[in-house]
Amino acid sequence: MEQDTSSHTHNQTIRQTTEKSVIHAGNEGSAVVLRLAITRTARRMRQEAGSDLSPTVLAALASIERHAPLTPTALAGIEGVKRPTATRVINHLIDLELIERLPDPNDGRSCQLKPTPAGSDYLAEARSRKSAYLARLLDSLPADDVATLERAAIILEDALEGSDQRETS
Repeated sequence: MEQDTSSHTHNQTIRQTTEKSVIHAGNEGSAVVLRLAITRTARRMRQEAGSDLSPTVLAALASIERHAPLTPTALAGIEGVKRPTATRVINHLIDLELIERLPDPNDGRSCQLKPTPAGSDYLAEARSRKSAYLARLLDSLPADDVATLERAAIILEDALEGSDQRETS
């Protein structure tokens, strides 16, 4: 009999939180607990989005929307994949009519990518379902916990911004 996804996820989290590394004091143990919570949250949000696209394809579509217009080479760099992988993802998104190729005004050998209205709508719907899931989750928590999570999100975002700036310097 097949286990439901939330039960499987819960069991996987229980197994992972019993790892020896959790009992380490200090930041290493905190990092393990935080990693597990972020990973589980991201997995649940992907499930709630109800997307029939793989996480890789969905991430590429979001990057195209965020940075449009951009070249396939730029997309490969943003996504941290090799150009042939980016080309396969791009072709898939074009086949689904979620993005379009435009001539690159600076390089006749290249193209620029941008989302179609259907691609932007697809992302908006997926984001809406993810936000609705998180809102329901937050509604089930005490106000003090919600405030703590809001503050933690700001702290984490600030730390990531600082890390991103150090990596590009």
